[in-house]
Amino acid sequence: MAYDNVCKYLVEWFPESFARWLLGSPVPLIQLQPTELSSEPIRADSLILLRAQNLILHLEFQTDPDPDIPLRMADYCLRLFRRYPDQEVRQIVIYLRKTQSERVYQTSFQRGSLSHRFEVLRLWEQDPEVLSRYPGLLPLAVLAEPDNPEPRLRQVARAIAEMEDPKLRQELKAATAVLAGLTWTPEEISRVLGGLAVRESTIYQMWRAEALKEGREEGLKQGLEQGLQQGLQQGLQQGLQQGLQQEAARLTLSQLRRKLGSLPEDLSETIRLLPTEQLEALAEALLDFQTLADLIQWLRESSSN
Repeated sequence: MAYDNVCKYLVEWFPESFARWLLGSPVPLIQLQPTELSSEPIRADSLILLRAQNLILHLEFQTDPDPDIPLRMADYCLRLFRRYPDQEVRQIVIYLRKTQSERVYQTSFQRGSLSHRFEVLRLWEQDPEVLSRYPGLLPLAVLAEPDNPEPRLRQVARAIAEMEDPKLRQELKAATAVLAGLTWTPEEISRVLGGLAVRESTIYQMWRAEALKEGREEGLKQGLEQGLQQGLQQGLQQGLQQGLQQEAARLTLSQLRRKLGSLPEDLSETIRLLPTEQLEALAEALLDFQTLADLIQWLRESSSN
């Protein structure tokens, strides 16, 4: 969900770019709150509603195929019709990562006599030149050519570097770096984009918070299961802590392997045994690593502190 939310932030900050791309003209778009639809539970974290004159644009960004998408789109359409009966509703699901799954071609929900249709865009089939015309779409353009990525990433980097507003450059560079991570390793991204001095950007902070939240929730789930099986309060506490630590170690090792390649088993074991606080610090520090020696040096300095 963290990657999907980066796209949500881009829509919120650059609605005109998305209006030009999806509607063909720079019509004013006003954001609607999902809570306006119903008091019943709704996936507000992924729902994007934009309102123009006589039109409501509903966007859903998906990193990977989701079997619940057709039902969800039908459900949201009915809620929108109930709340705005005189408005046309246009629903578009935008898939970010290339896949062979047939689910990304599903454009309808059918159950008995109920039939509902929606639109689907697969980013890897979009024209990157069109996406590159609008500032808010530049980070998406890097996903439009997954089979020949480096030239496009370099082009996007140049376009961002030419922008006069330093805040705009920082946010778009951060969004580009995050979304490029769906396809490329941190090392490849760093080689093309240069030094990723984006940690203070709003987009990076939001993405980082979401990624850590997802990791913690998974660790919490594992810890709860282990604690319940032990049946004791002490076991629950230990299970929670162990689950958080194990999930943090798994995520950190995965990032390290993408950054540096395969790791010696002794180093991997050392990292698995690090406490959660050190693992979170390592996850931040590894963005600046270039070689295995950088990791070894970091571990030495961390153990001596």
